[in-house]
Amino acid sequence: MVDLTTSYLGLELKNPLVASASPLSQKVESVRKLEDAGVAAVVMYSLFEEQIIYDSLRLDRDLSQGTYSFPEALTYFPDLSAHSNLNQYSIGPDDYVENLQKLKEAVNIPIIGSLNGVTNGGWIEYANKIEQAGADALELNIYNLPTDPALSSLDVENEYLDLVGSIRASISIPIAIKLSPFFTNLPNFAQRLVQAGVNGLVLFNRFYQPDFDLEELEVVPSLVLSNSQEMRLPLRWIAIMYGRIATDFALTSGIHTAEDMLKATMAGASVSMVASTLLKYGISHVNDILEGTQSWMVDHEYESIHQMKGSMSQQAVAEPVAFERANYIKVLSSFDLRFAP
Repeated sequence: MVDLTTSYLGLELKNPLVASASPLSQKVESVRKLEDAGVAAVVMYSLFEEQIIYDSLRLDRDLSQGTYSFPEALTYFPDLSAHSNLNQYSIGPDDYVENLQKLKEAVNIPIIGSLNGVTNGGWIEYANKIEQAGADALELNIYNLPTDPALSSLDVENEYLDLVGSIRASISIPIAIKLSPFFTNLPNFAQRLVQAGVNGLVLFNRFYQPDFDLEELEVVPSLVLSNSQEMRLPLRWIAIMYGRIATDFALTSGIHTAEDMLKATMAGASVSMVASTLLKYGISHVNDILEGTQSWMVDHEYESIHQMKGSMSQQAVAEPVAFERANYIKVLSSFDLRFAP
């Protein structure tokens, strides 16, 4: 029997397959099914910075709504009957923390909290709450789209580092950063994040691009599930940085099959994160990926994930330049015009 165990963020996992943030982590029942199917850990759905700000503003509005009204009009105040602690108001994000506690009580696999935003805001407070609720680690999904021409790349990176530093100073559980690929020198920035106290890098954040409605002339959201082709970008960068940046790597975006997870591991990823494939094929697809991985490893005489990890990284392959510009030229020259329409 091959050994699928791996380590990620200091957590010992039974295999490299992790359920990334998605609606599947919103209910205890579905997380139990993920555990039963064989997933090694679950990243909770994200708590968004906008939710924290919105609910705080809504609470402030509710508290001040009847300020200048008749003092006996008690209905102007928020209804506290639904709350066991009358000294505190329970706002939306607190439900996230409560759900995290329920998940920790219901399953034995690690549960990783997830915060999504760009500023300190209420992040530090909720990072602490997530830690106190029992999260085994915290994933920071820093979703920022710089649009100001006056903002330099260094300014953007320093914003990330300031946020990471503030949260690192406030909690003791491991921290992973979910990054986008859009940095001028990704390895340098990755190194700076690790120096700031980050324990792992999740590559990459999959931005959902808006679309245009030509009839209504509106900008509309458009959700498209990933496919295996999308893993090539994170695969390349993990292979380049593995062995150079002293951190754990998680590959997300495009993991759909056993072959995908094997490639991620060979590049140097400690774990492969899945969401789209589970939403498309169901939670039972976890078993297909794990069984396919074991079967391939047996056929190719691999005894463990540890033996395989990083075996196709840039430092390990016979032709390191294949990850750089030389491969770009080779790809362009490989197309056969005879098959063109």
